[in-house]
Amino acid sequence: MYDVILGFLTAFFITYLAIPSIIRIAQVKGLVDEPGERRSHTDSIPTLGGLAIFAGLVFSITFWTPFVVFSELQYILCALIVIFLIGAKDDIIPLSPGKKFLGELIAAFILVFQADVQLTSLHGVFGVYDLPIWASIALSIFTVMVIINAVNLIDGINGLSGSIGVIISVTFGWWFYEINSIELAIIAFALAGALTAFLKFNYTPAKIFMGDTGALIVGLVCSILAIKFIEINKNLVHPMAIQSVPAVAVGVMIVPLFDTLRVFALRMARGKSPFHPDRNHIHHLLLDCGLSHMQGTSVLMTVNILFIILVYKLQHIGAVNLLLLILGIAIVLSTGLYYLAKARRNDE
Repeated sequence: MYDVILGFLTAFFITYLAIPSIIRIAQVKGLVDEPGERRSHTDSIPTLGGLAIFAGLVFSITFWTPFVVFSELQYILCALIVIFLIGAKDDIIPLSPGKKFLGELIAAFILVFQADVQLTSLHGVFGVYDLPIWASIALSIFTVMVIINAVNLIDGINGLSGSIGVIISVTFGWWFYEINSIELAIIAFALAGALTAFLKFNYTPAKIFMGDTGALIVGLVCSILAIKFIEINKNLVHPMAIQSVPAVAVGVMIVPLFDTLRVFALRMARGKSPFHPDRNHIHHLLLDCGLSHMQGTSVLMTVNILFIILVYKLQHIGAVNLLLLILGIAIVLSTGLYYLAKARRNDE
């Protein structure tokens, strides 16, 4: 328990102490995000918060995680470095989508092939249990890529990505601690510590954004935690073993995953590329309804927590039933929000 607490505190204090210097350097060098048509802010804000998150996270993980019982840690750190370099380059000099995708793919390959971050079973979803090796590899890489980009896509209003990241990492971290998987608990709580410190400077009025560097790092760590959560439950005999674990994992990450699914579906339905930027994210709809950044973040935090409670309480109904239930609820809520936002725009 002490290692987990110290992992959280170490990441928190390193991130907290690093951010003021990063803000000053970013302002002097002009490394800021300017207001624009798709932006939700009106001032020039430094975008390099991910540097501090990376420093706090990696130092804490390296210092407190026992390498002797977690031999894959070196590969996780390698994947984090790849994502850090891609994100930092994109925050300073924007990368093409292709190069960014390639960097994310390299990190995913490192995790799947070297760090054993791999899904080997669907746990009975659609009647499928153990997967053939090719399907396991493909699904694992796809899952890593989806989660990385889902977290990146919700990074649109103050405090949202950081707050959702804390909720996800604490939820998974608590479960890993309960089953005595201390090394994964340390990773989860180190991320939570770094993000908690970052949020002090990201809540309105925001002094810094996490940028792609931070969002990609948060997404990568969340993908590791989610895949390990699903995979460990495959043969777990423990009072904390989770039923319908794929659906529970989706419920834990419902805000980024559903928002990504929703905007991709809307874009394709309108004949556009799923990667075409727009203002159709759920957090944009909340702003259009008249909520402030922090009110919108609070609403989505509350929704995510309620979904976590829901999937935990209803895990016994079966993975497919639970997936359909949470998807149906999410569709109803987002559709209602869309029409509220539309009505308010028409009134103005």
